[in-house]
Amino acid sequence: MTQQYSLGIDLGTTNSVLAYTPLDADQPQVSVLPVPQLTAAHTVEARSLLPSFLYLGLENDAAGGAFDLPWSAGRSYAVGEYARRQGAEVPDRTVGAAKSWLCHRRVDRRQPILPWNAPDDVPKISPLTAAQRYLEHLAAAWNEAYPDAPFAEQSVVLTVPASFDASARELTREAALAAGFPREFLLLEEPQAAVYAWLDSTGPRWRKLLAVGDSLLVCDVGGGTTDLTLIGLTEEDGQLQLQRIAVGNHLLVGGDNMDLALAHYAAGKFAEQGVQLDPWQSVALWHSCRTAKEILLAPGGPEKYSVAVPGRGRKLIGSSISVEVQQQTVGQLLLEGFFPPCPVADRPRQQPVSGFREIGLPFESDPAVTRHLAAFLQAHGQDPETPARPTHVLFNGGVFKADRLRDRLLEVLSGWFGKKNAPRTLEGEHDLDHAAARGAAYYGWSKNRGGLRIRAGAARGYYVGIETSGLAVPGAPRPLRALCVVPIGMEEGSQADVPGEPIGLVVGQPAHFRFFSSSIRKQDRPGDLLPAIPPDELIETDALETQLPIEEAPDEGYVPVKFQSRITELGVLELWCVSTLDQKRWKLEFSVREEV
Repeated sequence: MTQQYSLGIDLGTTNSVLAYTPLDADQPQVSVLPVPQLTAAHTVEARSLLPSFLYLGLENDAAGGAFDLPWSAGRSYAVGEYARRQGAEVPDRTVGAAKSWLCHRRVDRRQPILPWNAPDDVPKISPLTAAQRYLEHLAAAWNEAYPDAPFAEQSVVLTVPASFDASARELTREAALAAGFPREFLLLEEPQAAVYAWLDSTGPRWRKLLAVGDSLLVCDVGGGTTDLTLIGLTEEDGQLQLQRIAVGNHLLVGGDNMDLALAHYAAGKFAEQGVQLDPWQSVALWHSCRTAKEILLAPGGPEKYSVAVPGRGRKLIGSSISVEVQQQTVGQLLLEGFFPPCPVADRPRQQPVSGFREIGLPFESDPAVTRHLAAFLQAHGQDPETPARPTHVLFNGGVFKADRLRDRLLEVLSGWFGKKNAPRTLEGEHDLDHAAARGAAYYGWSKNRGGLRIRAGAARGYYVGIETSGLAVPGAPRPLRALCVVPIGMEEGSQADVPGEPIGLVVGQPAHFRFFSSSIRKQDRPGDLLPAIPPDELIETDALETQLPIEEAPDEGYVPVKFQSRITELGVLELWCVSTLDQKRWKLEFSVREEV
């Protein structure tokens, strides 16, 4: 019989990881798989981290076998460490931040758009394909190491940001299936995976470290996103239970923003030397600053580091130019820019913007993680005057490998709640580089063996936009109401019949369906109809432009229907429209294409 494993995979913005544990073990025995990858042309080494970068090579690279791997020959692209390094040398052929693009609904994520803004003569790929390539690499590395336990036959858990909406989850699922994942694989939110990793490292002792009534803030600042999650401690039949209380909005702020801030500072130092960087060098500088940040802020890091970019002048072709950056300056720049002290009543600041904006990644206009955290705790408190007060903090994400950044966030929390009531860091070993993957492997084992699981359900409530009836006014669209079809906390694998009066479903002609979501309206139940769209509480997600088929179109142009909603085991939303006339059914699925 084939050996069965629980495989946990973290598809990260900056790095991806595969961890595993035998399913037949009495206790989880989680290990991290060393992943063979190119570290230079014609050079393969195994590393525990697979950098989430893809380099699109030249024709002679493939012909010469420069990107050959033990399981593949003649490749025209490279994934991993070599691709990451090429970002500083050949940025217009290097794909990065594919995971952030995967949830960017203002672009067509199936179309070849990456590397973004690359010249026309550079081949491009879609964010979906880039994610698929990373996952294919991990699956192939597993099959190379364990040929007698095929990847497609294992229990696989893939992590996603808790703030991913239904569309981003569906895209992730599609990329995974295209990469050869088993159809029954599971999605797990990254903050939950971090908690499972902590539970694994702590063992039974965790029940002595937490008590009923405690609440745990998981602060996850990774390469591309910030995820905030609250998990509460309850009791059932005398046993402690973990239950997710709240999930924050999708925040596109993380290590990438910090690299960009450092690049802006370094560009100023180049300018002081009379060197003005062109756009190509600026992208290369961004990649170089990623390395500088990691080295300078690592425990025992050097006091200074030289940041280099390729030369572009006639006398500099083939050479590089550099400036030195100081550890103290870099640390202060990131502390004040991303973790500034602020009142708990503060809110993210909206910067004034031009009426015209480049269509790129929609980074947060305010990069201050502390202000986003303040807004999150205020949104999930008992009332507007009483923010949620966590008793413990679990840090996750590569950004928090820097002691100074963790200490600053704890200092800010202490200022909000006082030293006596300040949240405490959870005790125990926590491997930030591999935590999400290790926790996912632990979760797969626990689910299979009936062990401890965090109670969760849908992280967001979902709504459909219902056009109101009434007199037409030239140039003014009819107002929309929002009908709740999925409440926050709806269990995965469950479905609900949405009560209420029938809704007219447009069939037999092109129609535009609009969807909304909320992470804070916990009171709404299926069938609740909001008289208007509250912009500060509901966020529009992907729309659907389609023509629903029907054998004979009704005279009115619509069919009266009621809704049935379902959350799959993967956490994917399915919305069915059921005719009240003859029980015909139409399935509405989120589109992954949005007008720019």
